[in-house]
Amino acid sequence: MIRAFDAFSLPLLRWFDPEDAHRLAIQGLRLLPPVRPRPDDPKLAVRAFGLNFPNPVGMAAGFDKSAEVPDALLRLGFGFVEIGTVTPRPQGGNPRPRLFRLERDEAVINRMGFNNDGAEAVLRRLAARANLGGIVGVNVGANKDSADRVADYVKLIETFAPVASYFTVNVSSPNTPGLRNLQQASALDDLLAKVIDARERVRQNAGDSPVLLKIAPDLSLAELDDVVNIARSRRVDGMIVANTTLARPATLREQTRAKEQGGLSGRPLFRLSTRMVAETYVRAEGAFPLIGVGGIDSGGAALTKIRAGASLIQLYSSLIYKGLGLVENIKNDLASTLLRTGRDSLSEIVGADAATITAEDWPV
Repeated sequence: MIRAFDAFSLPLLRWFDPEDAHRLAIQGLRLLPPVRPRPDDPKLAVRAFGLNFPNPVGMAAGFDKSAEVPDALLRLGFGFVEIGTVTPRPQGGNPRPRLFRLERDEAVINRMGFNNDGAEAVLRRLAARANLGGIVGVNVGANKDSADRVADYVKLIETFAPVASYFTVNVSSPNTPGLRNLQQASALDDLLAKVIDARERVRQNAGDSPVLLKIAPDLSLAELDDVVNIARSRRVDGMIVANTTLARPATLREQTRAKEQGGLSGRPLFRLSTRMVAETYVRAEGAFPLIGVGGIDSGGAALTKIRAGASLIQLYSSLIYKGLGLVENIKNDLASTLLRTGRDSLSEIVGADAATITAEDWPV
């Protein structure tokens, strides 16, 4: 069914403006029949953040911003889905056009600006599917015009704790002015202290809610030192590495389109984001697991990200070019690797190449 869907939809959607194509993809997923996914190879199961993931392949935040189709995505074989970014109040985002394909680079530039239906609508949808199971994380952010952005994060933790499998604190989007300043040491320490405090306040009624921090790939290593130290001292449950980049590699072929403002994702982000995974892994020293994101478009790329230090991975931009069949392809390749090497679990290879990767020349 997925191969047939890809064969029909991928050429068709390329005829549309990228944002219109995204909207059509969401509508198409809403129409998918509620079939059960094929059971995953038990060797692909991952235990992280106190949660049991059936496989390590997740849908990254940004696709299902307002929790319209998390269960359709889970049925397509994802091990987990991250919805959002959600803000307290509905937000239209930046003016269109704000989403651009770089076809020859298999990349995307976006400057969406946290467009979403707001906390009330998203909470209603997540509450309605609360008994369906599956891991659905909630990526949270601040409204663009908020007078107190830290208070926005705290409010969202308190609001979604009963229905979120985990939280991702997004301070790394380049498309909300000033948001990345929250990655600076003093601001980040204050934010995480208040977010963790909010999580603890609601724990008795809402249960455990792991808190993850999502960072930009554009941090310097000195800044990364600060971020990881603060994450460890505040006892976050994990980190997601990394969001989109403001950099424009010289190797990009779509040079005219590359001049668009916004965050770059897809294949050109792979080397930088993988390096940042490895750098974060060696600094975390096992204090918490990592989710690796950025440019994963094959089983080999997924394996590289895991060996760099990621316990789990997430996809988004590559699905535009490879289709939903990529999810099964990655899982099959990972399972085959475990079988061929006589290993029982992906955990045995997490971070195996981290030290080697951090000794290489910096990717450009």
